[in-house]
Amino acid sequence: MISYKLFRKLKDGNITSLFINKKKRLPLNEWIEAECFPTKGFAVRPYWHCTSQPIAPHLSLKNRVWVKVEMEDYIEYQRPDCQGGMWYLAKRIKILDII
Repeated sequence: MISYKLFRKLKDGNITSLFINKKKRLPLNEWIEAECFPTKGFAVRPYWHCTSQPIAPHLSLKNRVWVKVEMEDYIEYQRPDCQGGMWYLAKRIKILDII
């Protein structure tokens, strides 16, 4: 299934996660398994968090880009509209394209 995810975009063009394990560069067009990295100040959430549309009003877009991803093995998670509405928690994603 196709969904969207917000990532940090580095000056060298690489993308990384926004908050957790954000030093790891993420490849395009390869399946990436979700991993669990407990981090002080953040709830433990061992899945990729994706949205049904490239919208997340509660997050800044500075130095960030929306990407189109394909997901496998996911569940739906309803969030308030101010947080983008429907989220998907996926065990695997493939980054298809930066939009």
